[in-house]
Amino acid sequence: MSDLKADTERIRECSAALKRIHDEFTTRGNPADGYSAAELGSSLLTGAFDEFGSNWKIHRKQLAEELETLGKITEDAAKTYDAVDAELAKTLRAVDDGGTPKGKHR
Repeated sequence: MSDLKADTERIRECSAALKRIHDEFTTRGNPADGYSAAELGSSLLTGAFDEFGSNWKIHRKQLAEELETLGKITEDAAKTYDAVDAELAKTLRAVDDGGTPKGKHR
């Protein structure tokens, strides 16, 4: 007998949080966009911001994809834990009631 315990509500909260983070990554613009050399005080700093912006676009897309995947994994995990728990409870109730679990013969 396993002592495995899964807090499916907490797993679902994690999945929802990952979705919110994913949404932020996909809807927010580049934080370095829109600054000029006059605002930053240096063309070198503007160049650094531009480089950051280019890298940010690449990495943001990759991170968003990973966040989406992890969100789906956690959501599926919660559903699977609940389904297994329900099936186990159903089988144990059948045995407690003197029956034979579905598909099993004595």
